[in-house]
Amino acid sequence: MSEIVIFGHPSLTQKSSDIDVIDDYIINLTKKMIKIMYEAPGVGLAAPQIGINKNIFVFDAGDGPNVAINPILEEVSGDIIFMEGCLSLPGYYWDIERYEYAKISCLNEKNEQVVYEGDDLLGRVLQHEYDHLNGKLLISSLKRKERKIALKEISIKGFPGEQI
Repeated sequence: MSEIVIFGHPSLTQKSSDIDVIDDYIINLTKKMIKIMYEAPGVGLAAPQIGINKNIFVFDAGDGPNVAINPILEEVSGDIIFMEGCLSLPGYYWDIERYEYAKISCLNEKNEQVVYEGDDLLGRVLQHEYDHLNGKLLISSLKRKERKIALKEISIKGFPGEQI
């Protein structure tokens, strides 16, 4: 059974708070999040997606799992439109315009200062997960008319596997 919360859950629209201490709880949380992300399967998972409003996300854009604690979006550039989905909106994908390149600074699970940066998938994942920490869900990136259509479709069809 997945622990991922879906669209409509209050944690997905709330701004997350910083993590003050990287203790056993946070280390175990990162391990749990990585496991949930891979089982989903997904390339990223933010804490609000499992109902925890803390500034932490995990991701794997092809180079193994990474942890971002208290990330700060340092730099973005370029523009690209790409089909994007979200584990909290399962079964739905939309063309989303984002910056092509993103750079964040943060702490990892070892309390080390790290920088993650990249374009293509990595740049997109960094922005997507960072948005979650600020209470922004993928559907809010759609233009007004597209968002209205998407909300109607979700209200009629629900989500795959969801008991209606």
